[in-house]
Amino acid sequence: MKHSSRRQFLNNSVGSLGLLAMPSVLYGSGNRPFKSLKIVCVGGHPDDPESICGGTLAKFAAAGHRVTIIYLTKGEAGIESKSHEEAAYIRSDEAIAACKILNAKAVFAGQVDGDTVVNNEWVVKMQQLLATEKPDIVFTHWPIDTHKDHQAASLLTIQAWVRSKEKFDLYFCEACPGAQTLGFHPNSYIDITETQEQKRKAVFCHTSQDPAGIYDCGHTSSEDFRGRELGVKAAEAFVYMTGKRKGNAGPVI
Repeated sequence: MKHSSRRQFLNNSVGSLGLLAMPSVLYGSGNRPFKSLKIVCVGGHPDDPESICGGTLAKFAAAGHRVTIIYLTKGEAGIESKSHEEAAYIRSDEAIAACKILNAKAVFAGQVDGDTVVNNEWVVKMQQLLATEKPDIVFTHWPIDTHKDHQAASLLTIQAWVRSKEKFDLYFCEACPGAQTLGFHPNSYIDITETQEQKRKAVFCHTSQDPAGIYDCGHTSSEDFRGRELGVKAAEAFVYMTGKRKGNAGPVI
């Protein structure tokens, strides 16, 4: 199959499934006028949302949608030789700088890096955080992840999704594919060719975290590979949360 026909086949196939290949929700269409949406990403630490779906968040923001990043922790345990308080100050500043590049709002949930918990109290807190944002679409970590803080962010978000009275669509992202995120088989894609550099600049705001190393942890190859799957230069891939709860009519994308 020639490249052009293969790309057209992929776009038609993915689009027919209502996935994220060419989402009309970004810009509106003849049959669907533009509607400003609220997009939220829940990540375990500063640098996680930027690396797992920064290109997608930037694309939504550029299209006129409102974007919020909720960091479960401030990365308190993430800088050797620094106290938790010092590291939290440094990493939250890095996160705020990254959010400015992505045109997103930063929210810090208040858990502690390396000591995250999933319990009834925090399920309610995550519900409250998301209820305040009133999201249409939420991105978060894939729950099968080797990092327990990523798992905590994912599980709390899933429980908020299950219990939320307001409908929102939930998508899972991949972090350090193959090293942290395991068993990930995407069913949704976003072409980030135009926002790939913007994403990179946001990730490189996290100077305390060796941003080049973040990219070396599977993200460079993943953007290229997911792009090849979609037939574009670079893409981010997701798993859409199926098994829709009562009252959820399906994805807005």
